[in-house]
Amino acid sequence: MNTYHSYLNELINENHETFRRYEELKWMNPYQAVDSESKRKDMIMSFSDKIKYGFKDTKPWINRLSKGCQLCGQGEWSCLFITGRCNGHCFYCPAPQDSDDLPTSQQMEFENPAMYADFINYFGFKGCSFSGGEPLLAFDRVLRFLKTIRAKCSPELYIWMYTNGILADEKKFRALADAGMNEVRFDIGATNYILNGLKKAKNIIPNITVEIPAVPENLEQLKHLLPDLQEAGVTNLNLHQLRLTEYNVKKLSEHGYTYLHGEQPAVLESELAALEVIRYVDENKLDIGVNYCNFQYKNRFQKAGYRTKVASKFVDPDETVTENGFIRKIYVPVRSDVTPDVTGYFSKPDLYRTITTDDFLNNYRIFEFAIIEYSGIILHNQRDIQPMFELLFINGEQYPFERGKPCDPVFVRKNQFPELIALLKTDGKTIPEETDFFTIWKQEKIEHGRRIYF
Repeated sequence: MNTYHSYLNELINENHETFRRYEELKWMNPYQAVDSESKRKDMIMSFSDKIKYGFKDTKPWINRLSKGCQLCGQGEWSCLFITGRCNGHCFYCPAPQDSDDLPTSQQMEFENPAMYADFINYFGFKGCSFSGGEPLLAFDRVLRFLKTIRAKCSPELYIWMYTNGILADEKKFRALADAGMNEVRFDIGATNYILNGLKKAKNIIPNITVEIPAVPENLEQLKHLLPDLQEAGVTNLNLHQLRLTEYNVKKLSEHGYTYLHGEQPAVLESELAALEVIRYVDENKLDIGVNYCNFQYKNRFQKAGYRTKVASKFVDPDETVTENGFIRKIYVPVRSDVTPDVTGYFSKPDLYRTITTDDFLNNYRIFEFAIIEYSGIILHNQRDIQPMFELLFINGEQYPFERGKPCDPVFVRKNQFPELIALLKTDGKTIPEETDFFTIWKQEKIEHGRRIYF
């Protein structure tokens, strides 16, 4: 068994351990996987050439992707959770959503709008969104942040908001549009697919999107609703894959879904339903844009995008930001007689030096070994000041940060350099079998394509 399969088996064990109390959960088994993968393959094979596959073949879509979705995949998006409260009762919701916390983004709190606008400017995000909870429960807060962002940030910044539409109101939408809101995304699952709230945004908000989980039981209802969505001004339908969390497990377990293993368990039937909607739009030549935002895309590209955006502000001249958003540093010995010591190179600076990736690629033949180190920037709340934290200052505000270590340093011998160089230069489709190179691959590359089901 190679290292990648061992990694997938570890995920299976972790999932079973996390949800071991729920004996009613139906996990994918290898026999069912063969049939399910055949169904997925047949469905994809039936698509016309109008179907596009973005972001390393993880995101299938037809007709168009909204500008917000494009920015998300490119790592150019910051999401602000404007409140933690919600007035919906969706069975699939992955989080409690029962407290009105300070606005947060990536676990960092922003007490006032100017702080968040400065944060956007510092890191150069090209898009931002208001999420929750339910943003319309904190409408005045949304409007205050929106106006400040428009006043302090680039006019090209693309801004959107998520809502369940329960509190939809034309007056509110006009205020948002006047303040510069580009797009509103409705979770119509929260209103039992009734479009009354959504219709109140028509001809007011420039871009209207429906963004919902692909609920298998509602597949036929959604397909028949597509012309009504277009009539209501919806240009894009974003379908998420249902995922299992410790919060929604009791409610999801009542639906008899089949769970796919991964970094978080996701619902098989939800994926097949999303692909069926894309096929339906394709076969019926509908003009609405549909994209399937599955868990593997979200887990890979959203995380890598944010890591990359932040790391780019901290990377030193001798370091490189990898495709997966980690900072790579290469250490080489200063002399040929230096004994390799992967655990002690920090304490022996006279024996090791850092080297840029380009210099290593050009001069690797003269070194007997190299040590590859990876790190990632972890930003903390302004209040989390600890002696070991360094501080980032943005327009007078201080943000504690540290360099987290996603893995131990990797020692590479001279005879392994050709494999290392090939890995650094290629697109990462081929997953290494050797343990250390698999570790390097995980920090370097974003995994390509859709995984098998078991």
